[in-house]
Amino acid sequence: MATIEVTPVTSADELAEALRVRARVFVDEQQIAVEEEIDRYDAAPTGSDALHLLARVDGAPIGAARLLLDAPQGGPVHLGRVAVLAEWRRHGVGNALMARLHDEARARGYRRIEISAQVSALPFYERLGYIAEGPVYLEAGLDHRAMHFAL
Repeated sequence: MATIEVTPVTSADELAEALRVRARVFVDEQQIAVEEEIDRYDAAPTGSDALHLLARVDGAPIGAARLLLDAPQGGPVHLGRVAVLAEWRRHGVGNALMARLHDEARARGYRRIEISAQVSALPFYERLGYIAEGPVYLEAGLDHRAMHFAL
């Protein structure tokens, strides 16, 4: 099996790769409007308000995710835009991304992660220990549910 490498995005080229992965998953596959998919947290590869991660196999981008760092240290941090190319799903890419995100959040002093998860992805997050809360709601035209995870 191929080795999955997950690293923080540190350059404009890497951010472009992460955004291409997200566009394939969210815009092309799930038909989410690009205006809803890209936001102010995607303006720069590094910064104090977001951490982007990129998953690669043999140098090829296959997954992406981001952690919003605008919560006070120790407070809840928001995880989002977790995307894995269709041909790489069920190969451990999502698990590798999430493990690195958890490590990065812990290293920054956060104790709780919150996510607005697509209902179709609830079983994935539940297997990782996330707990669903509240009702299902519509976001970007898809059913979502709030979830949290204690670090």
